[in-house]
Amino acid sequence: MVILTYNVNGIRAAVNKGFSEWLEQTNPDVVCIQETKAQSDQIPVLQFKELGYHTYSFSAQKKGYSGVAILTKIQPDHVEYGMGMPLYDREGRFIRADYGDLSVVSVYHPSGTSGEERQSFKMQWLDDFQHYVHELLKERPNLILAGDYNICHKPIDIHDPIRNATSSGFLPEEREWIDGFMKSGFIDTFRYFNQEPHQYTWWSYRARARDRNLGWRIDYNMASLSLESKLKRAVILASAKHSDHCPVLLEIEK
Repeated sequence: MVILTYNVNGIRAAVNKGFSEWLEQTNPDVVCIQETKAQSDQIPVLQFKELGYHTYSFSAQKKGYSGVAILTKIQPDHVEYGMGMPLYDREGRFIRADYGDLSVVSVYHPSGTSGEERQSFKMQWLDDFQHYVHELLKERPNLILAGDYNICHKPIDIHDPIRNATSSGFLPEEREWIDGFMKSGFIDTFRYFNQEPHQYTWWSYRARARDRNLGWRIDYNMASLSLESKLKRAVILASAKHSDHCPVLLEIEK
């Protein structure tokens, strides 16, 4: 079972940049999408259906903002929209698909780059998200939490850790949270297989950052420890260029 996470930075813009053709060639089983920036009726569902995908989406109330989706060739047993928390659900940040005893989540963690208010919102979200997930584990212990976490874990995950030490996404309290989250029972599947530096999933549009590989690794496929024996490989697909992010692939035995 091949699962991708991909912040497309606007599903319609990504489609205009060849996302559908790339999807057909890559042929993953499940794609967890973040930042659809679209209402459900604006997502090209029929185009994805022609490629064999069922589309499930959870949009923000605010048009052109946030939003998550799951494209899947395998019909899920159940789809859960949101976390039952209006503060976050109105921003369209969480959708879950259940396949037998496996659950796959597409999650879009808030960014704190726009100022202190959103940074505080982000930190509150992180606490609430962790609590929600650990309650969810009691009924759905085999979890893959795929998404844009908007946090680099370690200095190896960012091109300039010294200059970015006070930047949202690499703040000590954010790094402490993601470290604790992993230690509480989750595997950073990319690092499980790959310890090489200069592996990133997001690049600024400024200063030719992508051409120069001045990036951040902020997109993850986190897997619960119960799935460790089923992990087969994990790869960053940096050649896909439909967004300022790129997809991250996880293959598991199903």
